Amino acid sequence: MSGRKHDVQRPSSSAVKMSLAGIFLCAATLPSAGAFATPSASQTHGVFSRHNMAFGIGASPPLSSGSLWAHGPLGMLRGGSDNSESLSDSKLDHPPPTSLKSPADVIEEATTVAAVAATGEVSSSESAAVQPTSVAANGEATSSVGESTIIAEDSEYIKPLLDTRSYRAITLPNGLTCLLVSDPLTDVEAGSVHINSGHFQDPEHRPGLAHFHEHMLFLGTEKYPDENDFETFLGRNGGSSNAFTDMEDTNYYFSVSPLDHEVDEDDVGDVDEDVPGAVPGGKTSAALSGALDRLSQFFISPTFNAAMVERELRAIDSEYLNSVSSDSWRNFQLLKSYANPHHPFNKFGCGNYKTLTNGGDIKGEKAEVSGGTNPRDDLIKFWEQNYQTPKMKLCVVGRAGLDELQKTLEETFGDIKPPSDKWLERNPPIAKDETKLFPSEHARYGISVFDADEFLGVIREVVPVVESRIIKLQFATPPFDDETLSDIRPYRVLSHLLGHESPGSLHSLLNEEGLINSLSSGVGIDTADFSLCSITLSLTPKGLKERDRVLSLIWQWISLIKSSVGNDELMEKYHNEMAAMGKVNFMYRENGDPTDFCSTASGMLFTYEPSKLLAGSSQTGKYDVDITKAFLERFTPENCLLTIWAPDLEKDENNGVLTSASAGEWTSEKYYGAKHRSVKIPDTLIQQWKNPADIDSRLSLPKLNEFIPSDFSLKCDKEDPISDDAPKPKADAKPPKVLLEKPDLRLWHKMDRTFRVPRTHIKAELTSPNPYRSPRSMTLNRLYAKVLRDDLSEYVYDASIAGCNYRVTCVPLGFRLSLSGYSEKLPHLLEVVTSRMLTLIEEMKQGPEKHPRLADKFEKARENLLRQTKNFRMESPYETCSYISRMLVEDNVWHVDQYVAEMEGEYHDENPLTMAECALSAEESLLGRGKAEVLCMGNVNESEAREVADVIENHFLQSRPLNEDEVPKFKSLKVPTKDEAIKIYGPDVVDLMTPTKIEQVAYSESEENNAIQLILQTGSEHELGYEGIATLELLSYIAYNSAYDTLRTKEQLGYIVSAFTRKTAGGCNGFSVIVQSSSTLPDVLEERCEAWLKQFRQELAEISEERVAMEATAIVSQLLERDQKLGDEVGSAWGEILATENLSMKAREPKFDRLERLATYLTIKEGCDDDNADGNSTVTAASLKRNMIEFFDKYLDADSPDRRAMCARVYCQKAKKRFEDNVGKPGVLSNYNDSRHLKQFLSAYPTAPYWIQ
Repeated sequence: MSGRKHDVQRPSSSAVKMSLAGIFLCAATLPSAGAFATPSASQTHGVFSRHNMAFGIGASPPLSSGSLWAHGPLGMLRGGSDNSESLSDSKLDHPPPTSLKSPADVIEEATTVAAVAATGEVSSSESAAVQPTSVAANGEATSSVGESTIIAEDSEYIKPLLDTRSYRAITLPNGLTCLLVSDPLTDVEAGSVHINSGHFQDPEHRPGLAHFHEHMLFLGTEKYPDENDFETFLGRNGGSSNAFTDMEDTNYYFSVSPLDHEVDEDDVGDVDEDVPGAVPGGKTSAALSGALDRLSQFFISPTFNAAMVERELRAIDSEYLNSVSSDSWRNFQLLKSYANPHHPFNKFGCGNYKTLTNGGDIKGEKAEVSGGTNPRDDLIKFWEQNYQTPKMKLCVVGRAGLDELQKTLEETFGDIKPPSDKWLERNPPIAKDETKLFPSEHARYGISVFDADEFLGVIREVVPVVESRIIKLQFATPPFDDETLSDIRPYRVLSHLLGHESPGSLHSLLNEEGLINSLSSGVGIDTADFSLCSITLSLTPKGLKERDRVLSLIWQWISLIKSSVGNDELMEKYHNEMAAMGKVNFMYRENGDPTDFCSTASGMLFTYEPSKLLAGSSQTGKYDVDITKAFLERFTPENCLLTIWAPDLEKDENNGVLTSASAGEWTSEKYYGAKHRSVKIPDTLIQQWKNPADIDSRLSLPKLNEFIPSDFSLKCDKEDPISDDAPKPKADAKPPKVLLEKPDLRLWHKMDRTFRVPRTHIKAELTSPNPYRSPRSMTLNRLYAKVLRDDLSEYVYDASIAGCNYRVTCVPLGFRLSLSGYSEKLPHLLEVVTSRMLTLIEEMKQGPEKHPRLADKFEKARENLLRQTKNFRMESPYETCSYISRMLVEDNVWHVDQYVAEMEGEYHDENPLTMAECALSAEESLLGRGKAEVLCMGNVNESEAREVADVIENHFLQSRPLNEDEVPKFKSLKVPTKDEAIKIYGPDVVDLMTPTKIEQVAYSESEENNAIQLILQTGSEHELGYEGIATLELLSYIAYNSAYDTLRTKEQLGYIVSAFTRKTAGGCNGFSVIVQSSSTLPDVLEERCEAWLKQFRQELAEISEERVAMEATAIVSQLLERDQKLGDEVGSAWGEILATENLSMKAREPKFDRLERLATYLTIKEGCDDDNADGNSTVTAASLKRNMIEFFDKYLDADSPDRRAMCARVYCQKAKKRFEDNVGKPGVLSNYNDSRHLKQFLSAYPTAPYWIQ
């Protein structure tokens, strides 16, 4: 589950730089298709199993799930067009992501449970450090002496063309293999340790021990006993940490900024105490060496402090309860429950209080006196058995040279003891049966994961929590790392064909008949001795009713592919096509985030030779027909677990459906309660599916891809040629420039000379007042975007496989177009997309009689949007808190219930949405009065950028330009001060610190958590200015650790806790505290948050100037971090441009240097003190501290007359009576009508941004 503070840790540097400029999705935006994605749907990079890593470092590894919000406690400090404060992107516990088709790899990435971690409380109680049991043959302890062995030098590595990093792989004397990466230009340094043990290694009597063990490692070591030491050190050095526990793996990773301030001796420990910071290519930075020293102690002398065990057990239980109503967690554990009980896949990886204490009652004070036992001894045994150097790999990225990095690792991780001879005897290499075609299959654990007679060849029906209709076919297959498969990778071609979306494909046929919303294929689970390949279909209601036909077509498609495998020429062409695209993607891959790289690379060291690690699976061997046939033979009904999810299955009386489990008995899974039933697939169906009598004539294998690029030349070299031996051009830090400016169009352009990749990015914002004028209009325009995406899917699928992607979305201000990919093919894709946007409108206007297929797509879009909108109400309580509070403070927004009413119910029945009405609404939004912002960046010259502008202008800007007063504007309202609240609510609220409360009951019947969000408005951006914004960010950055330590660690109020900067529409800023709890009611949570605020005020008074300086420097380092990839630079520039979209003409010039200017307000000048501070020209630690205290006293203090506070409360179903008791009380808003009423009394903040002077 994850490591320390994974749910709410300080943000990564990329999160820190999100935009304070107002680039976010306000409440007005929330009920959109994207916003309705469930948390699991967004977690495509949350969990990394061995299969995920097998795709090479080009794939995104687990991002630091530390930020509970997209922008974390530091607020939104960097521009980005799609940034949102919506909490749906939080990576809380790395639950198994849903199966999503990846065009890059054309395979469903592996997933499994990952994990969360927690923190603990400072304790002075004695806890002996765990000492390794490593002894020599003579009984004496061994030591790590001798020299490291270099196993791969930089010259041996296969690298992308653009990779300027230096690499070295070494083995330390203790046997630990390490990958060293020197990047003198990096602004982020990172490290990761990967352990080849996970919850499969849990002892039978302690389910969840590996997860719990991971939590406990963060809570102190012999050298650094303070439980907060690691996180505190990282935070003061601009970094963060995280971890996850997988089935067979556990990964720990961290990041720091190579700051240039002095570091205390205690911070550095015994490593390079006098190093003042990083010197590019020189010594290891104090931040990195200090972090590595602290991490190494996890594997040298952890304390497993007995005083913290009970508290951390409760944190595990709270985490478990947070996920009980999550379909992702429920489905994953249900799948595991079908496994052979003697195979470790059957285990319960998360754990809870009861399983970890052998039956202890969490209501008791301690496990030992409430029927259970203390697991500390098992923690020590687990560490001694599994945390040995043969089962560990390490990766580090730093500015220092390779020799210096190696020296640092030798001085830190070199102190880990090597394994004893006895340990080596007990852990011999896995014996494989080399006589088998797939030697690794079932070798590690010695048994089959599924009993073929009982759990394969089965139809299983499941009732989901949220409304969804899904069919998933899972096939037991060999592990993907098997030596027979690892080079040829036949599953990639098979997945490519099974999930193809071109005309003639299974997807095309089912989609055309309105039976599915989506189809994906690939690997779902991959372990050391088995994998599960899957085909996943999201069904329409029609598709569910006709699932017999859907499944028949699936098996016909499989049969067609099987029969074509013998056609060596065709299958080999598919294989070579994918291999060629993989090589192209690898050769032009840009360096990514160092933290992500380390987390992935450390795990890949178990799979690849170090010199081949960067290439990963991009080096595919030759096609082998025999191996491909053998792999595909696993795709049979007898070897299949067929699962059907739908909300009304309990009411399903079979109705003649053959693929029903109605003959089975309903039962509930043990840990998460997923309701399910199952039956064996009837023999008649097995025979029909294995040997289809006929194959639908509309099914045909795809043509070869015409979008594969061949021209990778760089426009910058053509316009400014350089010789091969000339030095590389310096990075171009200039922002985009305006090429064209008209009343209705502004074109921005920048030709890339920095990243030097043959890719182009095109962004366009088509601003219109029409989409958001009513809930109906917004719904119609969203439906149009869905129909367009559905309609274009067949054509653009090949383009996406070849690295060209597009997106058209409807937002409150209009429509946004985004295209990116290899430059050669992108102009054609732009013309296709924009032309179809217009012809689609004309065809929809002609009605269902003339275009019945479009009518089916429209109805499917309506059903999908309705389902997504209704499921939005099922979000976690803390997410609901954020939404309902926004609905109060943001003006001119539509409520989710208003969207639902447009799509179902009495009003809809009387005034149904029609395809023609949808087309007319989209036509008015796209072709009516409007204006456009266009950005072209990357491998594109000025003339090509002007051609893009011509396409946009000719297609969409044929009406009169949009009047400045017509541009939609969103504002935030001022929450009443106490004096104002007394006038509105009456004298009954005079004694309340927070007189305004908005309450709601969780929609989900299974929701067991309560939540609150305490919101304290801190004024408009213009009122705060640069200095006020900087002060708020610094205060929030420091507050985060304090709130977490008090409310979660010490008081154990709940697993989800955070304090952070909050931004709402129109430039209103605020400070928020969120707590979600399964044990505490909202009123008590609010009381404890207020108490913490008082405590935090005292902490600010006592904070040292040295710490203030370090915290401020950490923020500055993240603000000034350079863009790592072309896409990052594009996102930054586009965010700044969009920040001006609803401003007046005088304020429409983007401030591309905004972050640099903001950083100056936190940059302390060396040699200055408060006495010689010259106004705003000189910043000192004393002045920053003074500003924070004054800011707190004005905006956050409970006794301040200027305090504008409100509390959003969400009650679980069990606490519904408490909610009902509060209805009608003064100051309590119990529904949206109450919020509407209050809004009449509230004035709005000015919308001018802080950078306008």
